Amino acid sequence: MEISARNQIKGSIVSIKHGAVMAEVVVEFDSHQITSTITMGALERLGLSVGDRVTAIIKASDVIIGK
Repeated sequence: MEISARNQIKGSIVSIKHGAVMAEVVVEFDSHQITSTITMGALERLGLSVGDRVTAIIKASDVIIGK
């Protein structure tokens, strides 16, 4: 599947925190981590679990940098 988002990071799921409606999924790549919040429905539909190889796709119109 081709998509327009250029920022695609391949990694592995290292933790999943289940909530009532949302799940927090932490993906590790190289020596870094990125966290995504997705619906429980999406988590179940995708069948995600710790250890799965996934691609984090980042599509944003703004990137904020602080120092």
